[in-house]
Amino acid sequence: MQLSSAIYKYLPWRTSSLAAARWRWLARSSILAENATMPNSVSNSAIIIRNLTTIEELEAVLRLEKEVWGFEDADVTPLTLAVAMKATGSIWLGAFKKDAMVGFAFAFPSLEEGKVGFHSHTLAVHPAFDNLGLGYQLKLAQRDRVLARGIAEITWTFDPLRSRNAHLNFAKLGVISNSYRLDFYGAQTSSSLHTNGTDRLWVTWRLADSRVEERVKGRSRRSETLDALALLEPLVRFNGDGNPAEADLCQALSRQRIAIEIPGDIGQMESGDIGRAHQWRLATRRAFTEALNAGFTVTEFCRSIRGQQGPGAYLLERLNH
Repeated sequence: MQLSSAIYKYLPWRTSSLAAARWRWLARSSILAENATMPNSVSNSAIIIRNLTTIEELEAVLRLEKEVWGFEDADVTPLTLAVAMKATGSIWLGAFKKDAMVGFAFAFPSLEEGKVGFHSHTLAVHPAFDNLGLGYQLKLAQRDRVLARGIAEITWTFDPLRSRNAHLNFAKLGVISNSYRLDFYGAQTSSSLHTNGTDRLWVTWRLADSRVEERVKGRSRRSETLDALALLEPLVRFNGDGNPAEADLCQALSRQRIAIEIPGDIGQMESGDIGRAHQWRLATRRAFTEALNAGFTVTEFCRSIRGQQGPGAYLLERLNH
């Protein structure tokens, strides 16, 4: 059943006409945005993705960690740990242009909540190769290798304020999330990306589900999601002045669907106004925590096409299990 036809029984009695108009406008432009923002495949045929096999290749991973995230040595993965985890079943993938590593992905076996799976701990792409869809291809390569081992689930975490990552995870890969982890890596790390805390959504990628199969075949649900968002007053909304505005929590939790908006570019906001960025951290932290504790699941994300400071929005739903 299409999401757009299923939502009507969950209509709130009142919705914001401004919010509805905003998301209807986004829906009309959704096809252009989807095609323009994140390619499905790496366009440079000279780049190949393969398993890492040598200590020298693992050393290249650690150098890339420092270059991409600006880590100090204390936060870089220890080489001895990388070697040991490779020897005991972890999946180390590298993306190479000729002999140069331009991206990597690392996943290790997991027993989270007693379920056998893999946890994708890190993935990075060199900034010079950042717009080729290489992160997406590395994820698909992880999926192939995990399925080949007879395992059907991968988990990972990401910062829910990062709209580009949210788009990749939900719109392109089809993850879901029902867990918000407060300051997962501590209050901060040596990376400039972590000056606004390290809150994370814990996502689950059910590799063999029809939902995931549809996404990896390139079948988007953006239009249907925008139809749903047009009917909701967001629990956290992007004000015209760029600040977060919070709606009534009890009213939101009484519904079957919730929307949470985030800035289009939190990195730019953190660079220019860390105080405002921290307001967004606190507002979304409260919204996600309360909603997920009340039984909602994060199912979709739509990235804004209204400029660098326009909002994107998550859709959270009560699912029947």
